[in-house]
Amino acid sequence: MGHRTEESMDTEEIAFRSLSSSNHHNFPHVHKVGVPPKQTPWKEFSAMLKETFFADDPLRTFKDQSRSRMFVLGMQAVFPILDWGRSYNLAKLKGDLIAGLTIASLCIPQDIGYSKLANLAPQYGLYSSFVPPLIYAFMGSSRDIAIGPVAVVSLLLGTLLQNEIDPTNNAVEYHRLAFTATFFAGITQAILGILRLGFLIDFLSHAAVVGFMGGAAITIALQQLKGFLGIKKFTKKTDIISVMQSVCGSAHHGWNWRTIVIGSTFLAFLLIAKYIGKKNKKLFWVPAIAPLISVILSTFFVYITHAEKRGVQIVKHIDKGINPSSVNKIFFTGEYLLKGFRIGIVAGMIALTEAVAIGRTFAAMKDYQLDGNKEMVALGAMNVVGSMTSCYVATGSFSRSAVNYMAGCQTAVSNIIMSFVVFLTLMFITPLFEYTPNAILSSIIISAVIGLIDYEAAILIWKTDKFDFVACMGAFFGVVFASVEIGLLIAVSISFAKLLLQVTRPRTTILGKIPRTNVYRNIQQYPEATKVPGVLIVRVDSAIYFSNSNYIKERILRWLTDEEEKLKRDGLHQIQYLIVEMSPVTDIDTSGIHALEELYRSLQKRSAQLVLANPGPVVMDKLHASSFTSLIGEDNIFLTVADAVLTCSPKFAEEV
Repeated sequence: MGHRTEESMDTEEIAFRSLSSSNHHNFPHVHKVGVPPKQTPWKEFSAMLKETFFADDPLRTFKDQSRSRMFVLGMQAVFPILDWGRSYNLAKLKGDLIAGLTIASLCIPQDIGYSKLANLAPQYGLYSSFVPPLIYAFMGSSRDIAIGPVAVVSLLLGTLLQNEIDPTNNAVEYHRLAFTATFFAGITQAILGILRLGFLIDFLSHAAVVGFMGGAAITIALQQLKGFLGIKKFTKKTDIISVMQSVCGSAHHGWNWRTIVIGSTFLAFLLIAKYIGKKNKKLFWVPAIAPLISVILSTFFVYITHAEKRGVQIVKHIDKGINPSSVNKIFFTGEYLLKGFRIGIVAGMIALTEAVAIGRTFAAMKDYQLDGNKEMVALGAMNVVGSMTSCYVATGSFSRSAVNYMAGCQTAVSNIIMSFVVFLTLMFITPLFEYTPNAILSSIIISAVIGLIDYEAAILIWKTDKFDFVACMGAFFGVVFASVEIGLLIAVSISFAKLLLQVTRPRTTILGKIPRTNVYRNIQQYPEATKVPGVLIVRVDSAIYFSNSNYIKERILRWLTDEEEKLKRDGLHQIQYLIVEMSPVTDIDTSGIHALEELYRSLQKRSAQLVLANPGPVVMDKLHASSFTSLIGEDNIFLTVADAVLTCSPKFAEEV
């Protein structure tokens, strides 16, 4: 539309503009937008840092306290057990004792199986359920989370480690790299907690986590076909194509029917036990003790029949005794230092994401607050200590935590009880596992990881957000058809892509007035909403930054052009006012202000006026500091859209 002079305007339009220019005096109830008091740069910067890193204000507890009291509070902050331990009683011990014994019966057979996922000897899984839970019990803030090795992290760690060192031909170096990765996983977790950077794990979206976990569950289950079918030569790759080729290639000579019978029988038993526990919550203990019962019965059966002589693969020897020191086995120099650091960061972040998600879930169910940063420090500390005591990466286990919760745990003492049972197992019972068939461990792992396939969540994601579903499926297929690390990379990449897309392409909508109200809403959502003659009202649903400012300006101008072309076809008056509703605009930078200035100049060429409605205090402060308010005139900034319309189109505001 070309530039219109006052001479080219008709009499009615000139009168309308004259009336509008004096409307602030005619409508005294139209409120002005205030400019917040100016803050010093340091105060503004410190406030931003405090909100980003110290939103929960942890130093508030120490305010106006004596030195001795500050020391006590500091110790309680690091070791929460010193706080809640003072009110501990026999009633709580009863609940923790039952829960601890129950999760111990579940964790022992799981740990032996999970260690195989990490390509480690069975005792390392038990080691990782002895020391880390003890450390966490003293430092963690969750009452319900159960600590130990988990399937996804075990598989991820095993996959990444074997890409660097062959676990069979170079077992000593492989173990050293595993301890090194565990050490740096703990360091990563602790640093994130100390620096209060826990928000970084939120960049992995829920949809991506659902897809990643589901894909990892299928990959883990496929890996168990080696033990389930009794295959001796099995691929080291984790993708579904390689695994199925390995399974089918060994069908004629590599399968052992006795192993299949054992695995199938007890897998059916475990699934039935899980079904019973799901149907009747009071029978939660049935699926919890089913794995241990399976191990005992299958071990006894193999022992009395000597099935190991007929091709049934067994666990064989498990080292007796508690965790040996591994401080001198960690790579602090050499070529494997950087590799251990890289693997540790990846494994540590995944372990942290799973643990925090589990902790938050059960904290919400019991209605108590969980300090995410304390959790990270506790998880980091336990993995650092664990790396020095022959453990690999441990975290919160959802299956054990669910059993812990249903068993009536009261505090983290249930982890101590579980740890004590594992200690007794390491000291006295490990020789009894010698004849445990590998098929039963595979069955236990398959039954455990089935719960990670959350198809209901995937369906809900599809119904709610199609882009989220793409992220979910991308992570899922990446894990299943490529590898765990590829799936993880896809999950992170799609999560970031979605974030960047939302930041760079925010939504803008045209608003209309709901009849018989002063409310203005999206005309697509509310078809009855009426457009204001001569006025275009646009809402920007995002902060305006350098990344999206040019897009927002161009999108608003496209709205304006489309609207003017439509009005021209209908022979109606052109747009005289553009009202930008800015209540969703939480912040604006210099690029955003520059885009608004360009928008203002473009409107001037169209003989239209830019009007702002309801800018927030941060936005208003920056607009005022940049003199933008002087450019468009402070009389063109209003508290609400209704006030702006009342001034720009008083006849419409009164009639509609």
